[in-house]
Amino acid sequence: MQKTDVEIRAVSKGPHHHYFGYYDKFCWNRSQGLILAHRIDYTDRPLTRDDKAEIGVIEESTGKFEKIAETRAWSWQQGAMLQWYPAEPEGTIMFNDNRDGQFVCVIKNINSGKERVLPRPVATVSRNGKWSMSINFSRLAVLRPGYGYEGIPDPFENERTPKDDGIFWMNNETGKSKLIISTAQIAALKPEPRMDSMVHRFNHLQFSSDDRRFIFLHRYKNKADNDADHITRLYTADIDGGEICLLNGDDFTSHFDWKDSSHVIAFAARHDNPGWKYFLFTDKTGEVRQYGTDELSSFGDGHCSFAHDGRIMMTDTYPRENKERKLMLYDDKTGELNLLGSFFSQPWITQSRCDLHPRWSRDGMKICFDSSHSGTRQIYVADVSEVVARMKR
Repeated sequence: MQKTDVEIRAVSKGPHHHYFGYYDKFCWNRSQGLILAHRIDYTDRPLTRDDKAEIGVIEESTGKFEKIAETRAWSWQQGAMLQWYPAEPEGTIMFNDNRDGQFVCVIKNINSGKERVLPRPVATVSRNGKWSMSINFSRLAVLRPGYGYEGIPDPFENERTPKDDGIFWMNNETGKSKLIISTAQIAALKPEPRMDSMVHRFNHLQFSSDDRRFIFLHRYKNKADNDADHITRLYTADIDGGEICLLNGDDFTSHFDWKDSSHVIAFAARHDNPGWKYFLFTDKTGEVRQYGTDELSSFGDGHCSFAHDGRIMMTDTYPRENKERKLMLYDDKTGELNLLGSFFSQPWITQSRCDLHPRWSRDGMKICFDSSHSGTRQIYVADVSEVVARMKR
């Protein structure tokens, strides 16, 4: 791995804490002048039903934060699923909220203030903005602290594999929704005896680049165990819930991204290739092979995402030497691995940790990430256009 010097600058500052959230969304609007952000006054503690986060935009050139809304449906790791509405990405945003005792998704124009409310919270939104997938965030709050939302009890709390809960498809124009894959249905696919005593859930959904399929994690665990003990299966399916494909059933799968409409990169474990590594899965075929070099996988689990027609992968690490998280670019044509920086990670409680969660700009020439190395949770931007140009020569 080679160290590459890039200028990294903060676009937010204390005393408030700022962050965007997850790595699989655009934080910039279409013209790339505004960056979405959550703003809060505290960190390093579990959330309660009464905790609110401000939703706003940061003007990248000045660092000015403008408040747009508030939410009571958010988490330390993924925020309120805040993102630009793909059907109108210049000035309309989407975020989850708790309205009248129900988790919902709000679509709001940042200029006019006009909003409409969808009856379910979104877990992922299609690239064209027409559809969303929704899951039970109350269940997630209990079984995966730091990712679900506090404040509304899970109506299926006493059911291990509820038949009326699971993944819901939703029309973003009408709000119409339907259950397309139930928790009971997915638990019954290639069942194992150990599943009988475990509690099942869904997490981490993402549409394919052509919006024809989506990917998701099916996780199960003993309810009394800590979260590190969950077992994971990686699936894809059509957006109506049909043609379900088990990509990885070998106990462990973590972060992933669609490389293109038929290939998925995931950090996972495989019985046929021991060790935790990045793997390339070909959807609906059963084909799988190690992705990238051994050096790339040696840095461990990371939040991976692609730009430049799937050639360049950006990823990060969990704290390593000196409690620092690394930020890297990998060229899968040449095997070149570039270190963009290392950032100290504050030793906050697990659910409120500050992962880098790096995100590409829409043109693939800048990156944005969250970090706690300054002592507070803030948002940083780096211009990587020269690095990308050199890697693609």
